[in-house]
Amino acid sequence: MPAETLEQALSATRWGAALAPEQLARVAAESAEVVVPANGYVCRTGEPVDAWLGVLDGLVKMMISTPSGRASTFTNIPAGGWFGEGSLLKTEARRYDVVALRESRIVRVPRRTFEWLLNTSIPFNRFLLVQINERLGQFIGMLEAQRLHDPDARVARCVAGLFNPILYPGIGKKLEVSQEEIGYLAGISRQRVNQALQTLQQAGLIRVEYGAIVIEDLAGLRRYGA
Repeated sequence: MPAETLEQALSATRWGAALAPEQLARVAAESAEVVVPANGYVCRTGEPVDAWLGVLDGLVKMMISTPSGRASTFTNIPAGGWFGEGSLLKTEARRYDVVALRESRIVRVPRRTFEWLLNTSIPFNRFLLVQINERLGQFIGMLEAQRLHDPDARVARCVAGLFNPILYPGIGKKLEVSQEEIGYLAGISRQRVNQALQTLQQAGLIRVEYGAIVIEDLAGLRRYGA
C-alpha cells in the first residue's frame, strides 16, 4: 500500500477533519514531518517557538530539568497528541524540553500557518479552546494526585491521563508504555509503579501486558482513590 501522505494524516485529526479542503491542503503544504529517534529532542527549553507540534506516531515526554541535573516530567504525549499552542499564543521562548521515548513521527505546523488558521477557521479556534481547557484540567488533576493521594492513586490518575480521548483521540484501550515512563510522570520509582499496577489490575481496572497497559475500566481508574 502507498505510504500515507501528510495531508491524509492531518485529515484524520479532529481539527484537520473540520477544515475546508483548501485549508487542509494549505496546512499540509506548509507543514513538515520529521522522524525523531528514541531519546532525541523534539524541542528544547529556551528555543524560539516557531511551530505547533503533533505526534503522528510514537511517544514523547514533556519535561523540565535544572542545571544541577534534577528533572521532572509533566506528561507523556502519545500518537494523536498536539502541543505547544500555549507558547505560540504567548509568543514566548520554549519553557520545556520534549524528548522522544521511542522513535516518533512529528509534524511541525509553522507559526505563520497556525496564526492563519486562528484568523480564518472558527472550527480550529473551537478545537484550541477545548484542547487548552482539557490540558489545564489534566495538569490540575496531576497536581491534586501528587499532593493528596497515595502512590497507587497517583499511578491510576497518571495512566488514566494517558487515555484522554480529547487530547489523544483514537488511542483505543491499549498503550505501549513502560513502567519507567509511568514512574517519570507519577514521580515514583519503577518498582513502586509495578506494585501499583498490580493493585490496579487486581481491582479489574487495567490489564498489564509486556511493555503495555490495556484499560478495562477507564471511569473507575479516574475515580480510584477519590
